[in-house]
Amino acid sequence: MGNIDLSLITPPVLVPAEIRAAEYVRMSTEHQQYSTDNQRDAIRQYAQRRGMIITRTYVDAGKSGLRIEGRAALKQLIKDVETRQTDFSVILVYDVSRWGRFQDTDESAYYEYVCRRANILVHYCAEPFENDGSAISAIIKNLKRAMAAEYSRELSSKVFIGMCRIIELGYRQGGCAGIGLRRMLRDIDGNFKGTLRRGEQKSLSTDRVILVPGPPDEVAIVRSIYRMFVEEKRAKAEIARILREQGAKTEWGHRWNIHSIHEVLTNEKYIGNNVYYKTSFKLQKRFVRNPPDMWIRKPGAFEPIISPDLFYKAQNIISERRRRCTNEELLGDLRALLEREGRLSGPLITQTEDMFGKEIYRQRFDTLVSAFKLAGYNPGKDFRYAAINRELHKIESQIVADVIQRIHQLGGTVAQDPVTGVLEINNEFTATVAVARFREWVRPRSRHWFIPGDIRLKADVAIVVRMDTENRQPLDYYLLPRIDTTTKHLMLRERNGVYLDAYRFSTLEFFFGMVRRVKDLEAV
Repeated sequence: MGNIDLSLITPPVLVPAEIRAAEYVRMSTEHQQYSTDNQRDAIRQYAQRRGMIITRTYVDAGKSGLRIEGRAALKQLIKDVETRQTDFSVILVYDVSRWGRFQDTDESAYYEYVCRRANILVHYCAEPFENDGSAISAIIKNLKRAMAAEYSRELSSKVFIGMCRIIELGYRQGGCAGIGLRRMLRDIDGNFKGTLRRGEQKSLSTDRVILVPGPPDEVAIVRSIYRMFVEEKRAKAEIARILREQGAKTEWGHRWNIHSIHEVLTNEKYIGNNVYYKTSFKLQKRFVRNPPDMWIRKPGAFEPIISPDLFYKAQNIISERRRRCTNEELLGDLRALLEREGRLSGPLITQTEDMFGKEIYRQRFDTLVSAFKLAGYNPGKDFRYAAINRELHKIESQIVADVIQRIHQLGGTVAQDPVTGVLEINNEFTATVAVARFREWVRPRSRHWFIPGDIRLKADVAIVVRMDTENRQPLDYYLLPRIDTTTKHLMLRERNGVYLDAYRFSTLEFFFGMVRRVKDLEAV
């Protein structure tokens, strides 16, 4: 056998296996540099340099990075990783802040840890460090997370200061005018540009809005409410009854009730004061009703339609009535209601016009159930459902807050009626949110989701949130047109027919798409 010339043998070329990657992009409303297209370009250039192929894309468009709630794409990504439903070994993100500006930086680290535990690495494509687990990488990454969280806090503070400044200058900051008042538009030089009707909004960001007296018939209604309450010493329930008999309606076209009367009697805008920060929801934390000493107030910002003397007399009467009512008197009202109706419940208290609201019972006795027991009524089922109902109320409030924030992120406007909770969106249509509680009947065996009675409010769109079987998480959403019915109970079943199920969605993105389209049509 002859000698072999080894120089003639070509060694095999080793082709590295392609690294399969998923990309996660999130667009907030801050800067154009963070648009999803720009993020994708940077990510794909990074992938090309590293020999990676992108097999899947997760997109959260117009989402805040403060909390994972509402970020469907990131939640789905984490779920796919945890359940091993992945065809990738790397996740590509533009930078640390796109992963999230979580106020607790440990939360951001936790979601990355979940991925790393499943042997899936997270790469931050636009960051100057390599996310390789080294000590220097961990230090820089945690510093970046803290900076991202601090940026959100600073931005929130700056926005708050700016809004307070607008209030102190005497300009209206969002919300409907209210009965007896109208929104007047002023340009940057202070010149009046005309009254904004319902369904109209300012077209220039430099324009400002103030409140002015509305139609004489509405002003007369407001003044009659104060006159009957202060001078004639009538109760709020009696005033509401008189207005209903006269055919008078609220600014939303609803019948007057004790709560809408209370709103008129306690709102300082009727004496010309501009008030802000009654409630707060900073950085998507817990919704808080702030005490009056925290309110931002500009006295005399608008032309009053009620004299300050009459207004403060009304406040003194309200305070005195609350102070005079002893616990025993409150329980006496409950006992009288129990004797008349044979039962007690929160909705029943609300519907009874000659009683204090259920909130005062919660303030005095901690819970409604405690008050019912002291009045001699054992609610039975209410013990089992009281905690669930409280949690459902929190979930509903959170969903409403998320909806309001998302609409603002889309560049829209939204105002919430303080009495009914109805949302007026882009001054074009109204919407209401209702959480449908799950219940299972044994005989006959069937599953139902009960829709609260307030769904019958005259809103153009009803967002019905169907809860899971544990009443802990939303199962899906029904986006229903106006419901006009006198039926006492409304419910959904597992299958609701072709018509109703056509309005069923897994997320609220369809609703936000509708809001966006309405806004785009207004621009046209």
